[in-house]
Amino acid sequence: MSNHVHKFCQECGALIKGRADKKFCDDHCRANYNNRINSSETHYMRSVIHVLRRNRRILKDLNHTGKTKVDCDKLRHRGFDFTYFTNIDETGTEGRYYYCFDQGYILLKDGDLLLVTRQPH
Repeated sequence: MSNHVHKFCQECGALIKGRADKKFCDDHCRANYNNRINSSETHYMRSVIHVLRRNRRILKDLNHTGKTKVDCDKLRHRGFDFTYFTNIDETGTEGRYYYCFDQGYILLKDGDLLLVTRQPH
């Protein structure tokens, strides 16, 4: 009588040969399994990154000099989404700068935005 326990691939169900701790029959099944398990999380992250990249591109396209004053509607018209940004810099006197990576903006008292480019440290 054999003590050998048969193991089956977690993706396709095929009999696994090889190491005792092996979970998949080959790399293809391992990749398919992990892609399926992570697909909803990956989809969400990709969609957020897409919005952040679009926001950065819009800011960069409108800010050729490093500091440019623009109307909020100009950004909205181009598809800018104000709910997505990578970080906020608080200043004591000026207010909050919202950044999409290196491109940012601050709301001015007159309702316009001042677009800025973050300088590398």
